[in-house]
Amino acid sequence: MKNGAAAGLWWAVISAAAFGVSGPFAKSLLEIGWSPGAAVGVRIGGAALVLLIPVLFALRGRWTALRGSALTLIIYGVTAIALCQFFYFNAVQRMSVGVSLLLEYLAPILIVGWLWARSRRAPRRLTAAGSVTAMLGLLLVLDLTSDERLDPIGVIYGLAAAVCLAVFFLMSAKADDGLPPLVMAGGGMVVGAVAIGVMGLVGIMPFTFEFRDVTLAGWETSWLVPVFGLVLISTVVSYFTGILAARQLGSKVASFVGLTEVMFAVLASWLMLGELPGPIQLLGGLLIVGGVVMVRIDELRTPADGIQPLERANDVEPVPLP
Repeated sequence: MKNGAAAGLWWAVISAAAFGVSGPFAKSLLEIGWSPGAAVGVRIGGAALVLLIPVLFALRGRWTALRGSALTLIIYGVTAIALCQFFYFNAVQRMSVGVSLLLEYLAPILIVGWLWARSRRAPRRLTAAGSVTAMLGLLLVLDLTSDERLDPIGVIYGLAAAVCLAVFFLMSAKADDGLPPLVMAGGGMVVGAVAIGVMGLVGIMPFTFEFRDVTLAGWETSWLVPVFGLVLISTVVSYFTGILAARQLGSKVASFVGLTEVMFAVLASWLMLGELPGPIQLLGGLLIVGGVVMVRIDELRTPADGIQPLERANDVEPVPLP
């Protein structure tokens, strides 16, 4: 495996792990009375503040590039960050976290379908098999064995979150030599924070805060601990490394590696909230990894007929970072 691809896989795993711990952090805040809007607002707004100075430093002498990429940042911040969070938390309000997460993580399948539609060439057999394997593993990890009735509006919100997540992977993978990954992440956070603030002011995403101790890993601790965890780990680290991964692996592979977020979320819930994963969930985790490996192997194969893979045909092939 080339060094760039290996590094990309590591970035993708780090991103998935950082995203995965957001659930326990957010749940500890929701349990003391925070609203979903408050958790999302603090998460994105705090990340925007943390990244503001590094972004300004990275933009020294490159303000022209920022102006030229303004539309990209607006679409990325509003769609891939603000709306993705908004739709997901609305789905969670109407359905279980497991069902909502399953719907959101249909994003890799949407990406394969999108690339298929654009290139008018069906994905190769190994990619198709890896897609099916990964989604089956996701079903097992979520362990949806109950007879829960799905809320139609909640399903629409979950599917909308999946579309926004697909936009995140596709836009993160698109090469833009004038816009470094740090600027892409930080600028997107600023735009996303403004969008979430507007939704809060107009009442679409109400903000309710409670400043009491929370319980994490069986210990009583300050509410600031999950707040800092959400901002620094689950947002700053996750989005930045996610962009690095998508640029080196391409949107399709990065999105499938992102499926491992569910495994990390299960592990984090076990360690931080005492929710022990069962054997079926562990089996599902193995299937997810197997599906990711199959898709990655298919990406590395040289087509016998000389036709380039789907991502290269659609101008989202990963390139070296600037």
